[in-house]
Amino acid sequence: MTACGKVYLVGAGPGDEKLITVYGLECIQNADVIIYDRLVNQNLLKHAKSGAELIYCGKEPGKHARIQEQIHAWLVEKAKQGKIVTRLKGGDPCVFGRAGEEAEVLARHGIPFEIVPGVTAGIAAPAYAGIPVTHRNYAASFTIVTGHGRQEKGDDRLHWEGLAKGSDTLAFYMGIGNLPYICRKLIEHGKPVHTPVAVIEWGTTERQRTAVGTLQTISDIVKNAGLSHPAVIVVGEVVRLRETIQWFTEMEWGDAVATT
Repeated sequence: MTACGKVYLVGAGPGDEKLITVYGLECIQNADVIIYDRLVNQNLLKHAKSGAELIYCGKEPGKHARIQEQIHAWLVEKAKQGKIVTRLKGGDPCVFGRAGEEAEVLARHGIPFEIVPGVTAGIAAPAYAGIPVTHRNYAASFTIVTGHGRQEKGDDRLHWEGLAKGSDTLAFYMGIGNLPYICRKLIEHGKPVHTPVAVIEWGTTERQRTAVGTLQTISDIVKNAGLSHPAVIVVGEVVRLRETIQWFTEMEWGDAVATT
């Protein structure tokens, strides 16, 4: 009888291949099977050992459920064949990466696993754009939010008043197509219309672009610039710091936000 293998649920980082952790890289190098997402930098796959099986499981926006079921099946099947499996996810596996769901499946089947944290885009992309998500003079709190839910679809479960009034910096994932709604809800629940906002497309990569505006102006700026997913939306006074500490060379769109 074949001994059970092991699964590593690994965060590949936000885009720049050098931002993977040392342990994450070791998991790639040692894997018999690598199951990788759409947003994983594929240069990382060059570190796979000879003969490793590479399985692409990319999820396009709005097409997740059936693919996720297939991923669960692959994880169980390959591990029960005695293989070392690295499930490679963009960013951090536990930040909207479904690592919890996949770990539950593995636990139910008695398959050993480890979760290997990664650098998440909601912190890294703003940092590359010159926006620290916390700062002694601007922000003492930081909230990561999934941004795709809409009231008209019945899937908006966010506490908008709490977000608008209870956190200094907000980072929305998967919200670029929902940007006007996000801005409207924050304004409706007490966020000033002049609150600075940045939208960072393809953060930490050579394709990075940043649009800067306010809750009132950012939707039009992003539309005119043609920014799309993947993108992180950052809302808060920390966006003002981009004027001073922007360090990563990229193309910029939008109106500058004053630092005073």
